[in-house]
Amino acid sequence: MPRLALYALVVCVLAVAAAVVSFAQGSFLGIIWVLLAGLSSNMCWYYLRRDKAAYQKR
Repeated sequence: MPRLALYALVVCVLAVAAAVVSFAQGSFLGIIWVLLAGLSSNMCWYYLRRDKAAYQKR
């Protein structure tokens, strides 16, 4: 797994956990955490697909 994809996955998991905690406490700041989780999830998929395409070209 590429390093950047792994970092993005870790950020995604932490953002989801922060969103759950935020919503459990009754704060609507969890919406920002959900958006960050979505962004980092897309980054993870992008880096995985980019690495797979580069590997197939070899």
